[in-house]
Amino acid sequence: MTGSVYKSTGSWYTVKTDLGHTYECRIKGKFRIKGIKSTNPIAVGDVVDFELETDNDLETGVIYNIHDRTNYIVRKSVNLSKQTHIIAANLDQVFLMITINNPPTLTSFIDRFLVTAEAYSIKTVLLFNKIDTYDEETLNEVKYLAHVYRKIGYECIGVSAKTSKNIEKVKVLMYEKTSMFSGHSGVGKSTLVNAIEPSLNLKTKEISTLHMQGQHTTTFAEMFDLSFGAKIIDTPGIKGFGVVDMDKEEVGDYFPEIFKLKQNCKFNNCLHIQEPNCAVKMALDNDDIAFSRYRSYLQIVEGEDEHYRTDNWDKE
Repeated sequence: MTGSVYKSTGSWYTVKTDLGHTYECRIKGKFRIKGIKSTNPIAVGDVVDFELETDNDLETGVIYNIHDRTNYIVRKSVNLSKQTHIIAANLDQVFLMITINNPPTLTSFIDRFLVTAEAYSIKTVLLFNKIDTYDEETLNEVKYLAHVYRKIGYECIGVSAKTSKNIEKVKVLMYEKTSMFSGHSGVGKSTLVNAIEPSLNLKTKEISTLHMQGQHTTTFAEMFDLSFGAKIIDTPGIKGFGVVDMDKEEVGDYFPEIFKLKQNCKFNNCLHIQEPNCAVKMALDNDDIAFSRYRSYLQIVEGEDEHYRTDNWDKE
């Protein structure tokens, strides 16, 4: 039998067939996918083959094959630096949810996420959430950030789950696609998903006022079929986003504005740091590239991994 993985709890996987039947499945023996050192060999969104077995009148499935993925999004495993964690597979697009101050989403985090999505050829839309709660100064920050990312080519939408602002616009983008919603804990993913499809009634929690961080309400990634012909993958909140296995020379290729300029640099292998006649540095001096983006680029190139948890984008 063949089906798609809708939920993964580590050792068991909920698999749904094209006929709409769901089965609880486990993996047969040790499962290794060549080329990927991952803490989870199978992810939500994967298409798998499985066979049924009955034990004590309980019918379960055993997964013995995984189909080739069109793409997947991956990050460093928090505790095991050499390992990766596949968040989801076979995505049409990702909606990265951003809040300015409750909790703060840093540009270093946004840029690391976008670099990873670019590397795996996954379209990303930036959703600036909770805009109904912002004062004028904070709204100006949203407008500035949206300007920075629109200039690069990313679609940016201001949304509010509470007032339903631009919810219909998001639903149009989701039609007949598999979309993943991601972001820090507390940015309002589950609340937004509930606004898009109220019948799901996902659990939500208030922000921790002590640390201005969200509390984890989603503990495992899970895919849902929506009533308007779309699939959504809701994911646990991410604190940091470590970029995986990227050579220094290729990092710039995943910053579209840097990639566009690199052919104008004097040296073919220009890293855009100390080299003379660098088109990227010239663009930076002319404010054609945002300083926050360039700083994120430097951090990834120089391997400053601690920054993906601590950097603050407004120290300009």
